Amino acid sequence: MNRPVVVGVDGSSTSLTAAEHAARAAVRRSRPLHLVHGYLHPLGYGVPLNPYDLGVPAPTAEAQRMLEQVAAELTERHPGLRVEVRQVAGGPGATLVEESRRADLVVVGSRGVGGFAGLLLGSVSGQVAQHGHCPVLVIRPAEQPIPVDGPVLVGVDGSESADLAVRLAADEAVGRSTELVLVHVRPPERAGAPAEAAGAVAAEQAESAELLARAAALIRADHPVLTVSERPVQAASAEQALVAASGEAALVVVGSRGRGGFAGLLLGSVSQALVQHAHCPVLVAHPYDPAG
Repeated sequence: MNRPVVVGVDGSSTSLTAAEHAARAAVRRSRPLHLVHGYLHPLGYGVPLNPYDLGVPAPTAEAQRMLEQVAAELTERHPGLRVEVRQVAGGPGATLVEESRRADLVVVGSRGVGGFAGLLLGSVSGQVAQHGHCPVLVIRPAEQPIPVDGPVLVGVDGSESADLAVRLAADEAVGRSTELVLVHVRPPERAGAPAEAAGAVAAEQAESAELLARAAALIRADHPVLTVSERPVQAASAEQALVAASGEAALVVVGSRGRGGFAGLLLGSVSQALVQHAHCPVLVAHPYDPAG
């Protein structure tokens, strides 16, 4: 099955930036690109004017023109790219979550039409990042130029979710012909700690080094020409450390849940912090839906 790269497009500048990122991803992956516009049922906006007319609304000509114009501009910039456009009668978040069942990658902007400046992550991108059935790329608004040739950064903690993130990050680094940086965050050493704490510190250092070495060895075995760097970091929280490190990266990849994540939470605290505050695009490593 030739899973496409899917991107939600609503005509906003954020979604157009997401569409450009999606086009580049489709070219790197040799996948078709699907531009999808989900539009809400009238009930989604409150009580309809005619309570007896509850049919699903038809696609609009205006939205179709917008999609076709975006498709034409993308194919002009990326010759050979195969683009399909589609309007779906449904809320944009639910539409993209459903599309993710059959997608290779779903790309969303952090805010779309109707997004409020005070909200760090729009409801659509939040829904898809939480509930996607394939990897989800969230395009963050750039506060500064993103280093195009910067490394791909990924957090390592030994969890199954992080292992998936490392594998996806390696594929991204190979596709982008850039370096892969593996980061493990451990608590800082306390000044003036008693001598008996030295053994615990040494154990934490050894565990950090072992986690990074194991992940690096697996990646180097599969990608012998890829440059892989191991970076142990001491910080009060993994969230703060990875958000800070994202400032030098072209992409940061994160598992949907870390080693300390709760089963009931679809996104762990680290992944939530990154999709909210990272300085570059964030790839959330959801596993593929086997039924897709």
